[in-house]
Amino acid sequence: MSTDLTTTTAPAPPDRAPIQRRSLRLLFTTQIIGGIGVTIGIAVGALLAAEIAGTAVAGLALSAAVVGGALLAVPVTRITTGHGRRPGLAFAYTVGALGGVVVVLAAATGWVPLLFAGMLLFGGGSAANLQARYAAVDLAAPRRRARQLSLVVWATTVGAVAAPNFAALADRTGSGWGLPALSAPFAFSAAAFVLAAGVILLGLRPDPLLTARRLAAADTAAAMGGTDTAAAGTAGTDAGAGAAGATGPVGPVGAATRPAPGGVAAEPFAAPASPARRGAGMRAAWSVVRVRPAARLGIVAVAVGHLVMVAVMAMAPVHLREFYAVDEVLPVVGLVLSLHIAGMYALAPVVGWLADRFGRRAVILGGIATLLAACAVTGTAGHHTPRLTVGLVLLGLGWSATMVAGSTLLSESVPDGVRPVAQGLSDLLMGLAGALAGAVSGFVMQVAGYPVLSLLAAVAVTPLLALALRPVRTGAPDEEERASCG
Repeated sequence: MSTDLTTTTAPAPPDRAPIQRRSLRLLFTTQIIGGIGVTIGIAVGALLAAEIAGTAVAGLALSAAVVGGALLAVPVTRITTGHGRRPGLAFAYTVGALGGVVVVLAAATGWVPLLFAGMLLFGGGSAANLQARYAAVDLAAPRRRARQLSLVVWATTVGAVAAPNFAALADRTGSGWGLPALSAPFAFSAAAFVLAAGVILLGLRPDPLLTARRLAAADTAAAMGGTDTAAAGTAGTDAGAGAAGATGPVGPVGAATRPAPGGVAAEPFAAPASPARRGAGMRAAWSVVRVRPAARLGIVAVAVGHLVMVAVMAMAPVHLREFYAVDEVLPVVGLVLSLHIAGMYALAPVVGWLADRFGRRAVILGGIATLLAACAVTGTAGHHTPRLTVGLVLLGLGWSATMVAGSTLLSESVPDGVRPVAQGLSDLLMGLAGALAGAVSGFVMQVAGYPVLSLLAAVAVTPLLALALRPVRTGAPDEEERASCG
């Protein structure tokens, strides 16, 4: 009598290329919808706050939206870490929609605390749009990471550039429905966020982050050798479900490494986390980022670029209101902000190509130079609207360079296991930096004027410039230099 022996093998890992293409198409669509939602509200947010609470508080209202987006990065990161990109993004959009409804109620009642609560929740839309760029990197080939991340950033152009010009139309339409002045754009924003959440929930399948974890587990098993294939497949599935380490323990710099596909960069092995370590969250991410020069540069570039952009942009509508009549200012603000947002997003694919071709650090330095030029132009524009517009376009270009290059550099400079949490940490710090800028900008505008605000924004770029120019020590584990080669 013979016994048949059967070998159990795990299903073949999915092909990442078609999944990446589907994910990029879906993310492209939702970025357009979400971009409309975010920008149509932000275009009138400062004006609505000024009407309800005064000019000095206008910046604080936008800061509330930025703080909301920053703080929401924490629960979104937890959801993403445990369950994938799809529920995390949908949750953020839903919170943003709720915020839009609350802002409309605040405008109807004139209650300032309700306005701030609504703007805080409204930041969820921005949080979702920002987190989406990282979903584009999950399955991207190493040599195309910056370009594919930048495509998702660029998609925001379609909705965001047009949205400020729709603000006046939305306001007139809302007035016909009985909504208070300047509140209707937030009602339209809420509808856009609900639509984006629905598209994400229905369409982002399979989840790119969970798929990337499964593939990483299979790659690790193959690299270590002698590991049963079926066990590797099971580990990958568990990781995708959030059971195996989202914030896995990371060895010290110089620990055993494996080459990334394409030979572009090397990463330490990220072993599955124990349940005790999974709750480490942002502290674990910071402990990884602070020992990696490239990761530090990436996270600071994103935060400082956002701080400068928010400080100068937030008070531009209030500055324009000083020399335009009430019935003229909204169309002018819409046009100027549309061009500014075009600067932020329209050339993002070019920025991504440059970052892949010449390196992340070089593009960050270019972004710094552009931000400084932008501050010089806006600070000397006076009441010359075309000159102010040029300055705001340069401001958007500088933001794009620091955002795309910095986000890509951070993503590829930390191990797989801690990457989503490090990305959440970056968005948290970026949001807090922008909130600080928005909070201070209103007071600076009232006390000293727009030129001084632009000067202070330029001064804020100095720490980033010093970090970007800092020479890399021989033997230092600078992943950016390795990731930029070739």
